[in-house]
Amino acid sequence: MNINGQARTFAELASGASLQDLIVTLGLKGDRIAIERNGGIVTRDERSHTVLEDGDRLEIVHFVGGGRSNS
Repeated sequence: MNINGQARTFAELASGASLQDLIVTLGLKGDRIAIERNGGIVTRDERSHTVLEDGDRLEIVHFVGGGRSNS
C-alpha cells in the first residue's frame, strides 16, 4: 500500500485487516485524522469495515491544534 506517497508494508497486519486496524498499528488518534482511500474520503463510521487491499493509495491528514490567540 501507499501512504502519503510512500510505499509501506505492515507485517503485523493480517490479511483482511481493516482501515481501523491500520490506524491502531500506526498509533494514530482516530478523531484527529482524515483519510482518503483511492481518491475517496473514508468516514469514521466506514473505517472498521473498510478492508485494506494491495495497491491501496491512502492519504492521511493529521489535524493539529494550536495557533495564535487573538487576545
